[in-house]
Amino acid sequence: MRYLFDPSEVFAIPVRGETARYPVRRIFCVGRNYAAHAAEMGGQVDREAPWYFTKSVAHAVLSGAKLAYPAGTSNYHHEMELAFAIGAEVFEADEAEAAAAVYAYGCALDMTRRDRQQDGKDHRRPWSLGKDVEGSAVFAELTRAEDFGALGDQEIVLSVNGAPRQSGKLSDMVWSPTEIVMHLSKFYHLGPGDVVMTGTPSGVGPVVAGDVIRGTIERLAPVELALMVTKS
Repeated sequence: MRYLFDPSEVFAIPVRGETARYPVRRIFCVGRNYAAHAAEMGGQVDREAPWYFTKSVAHAVLSGAKLAYPAGTSNYHHEMELAFAIGAEVFEADEAEAAAAVYAYGCALDMTRRDRQQDGKDHRRPWSLGKDVEGSAVFAELTRAEDFGALGDQEIVLSVNGAPRQSGKLSDMVWSPTEIVMHLSKFYHLGPGDVVMTGTPSGVGPVVAGDVIRGTIERLAPVELALMVTKS
């Protein structure tokens, strides 16, 4: 097969204990999955069903990236999240199928042009300019679900330049990974390569050029991002 230009390289995330990496084909994001964060954003969680937005795989980077502060915003925010990777094909999954489909967990950052997101909210338009931003999906090394164990009161924490910003527990999530897979698989044929970012606890806030962002979840590899002084 000949192409007019070289296609993009496959984006893949390291997996602890594996020499092979997990190739990503789609990124789904859960909105308002922590009640306290929904409240600080002036909203509330929808307890009838989770809801989603997406990020482009072309906008994903690995932990340790050094990126320019993005164009088109003066209010760039950090959001620390648990991500999970799908390891089996599922469609309209029941609880057992959904639980078995979760292959691995990892720390992730959902970086957000908050001003552009607010524009979308104010005008009832998509959030793409706010959420689907170059370098805005940052993934740390994955840990297989069987090695991580059950989700519970593990702390999820974010700091900027060493100062704490966000803190919560995974048990604070409104929708668990199993429940998310059960619901999302009603609308998509999920399978290997699909990654889900599960939402952020309260404490989101702005970052500026020169900041170093670090997020941790107990028993997972940390995620880090440095924003360079030069704007893109």
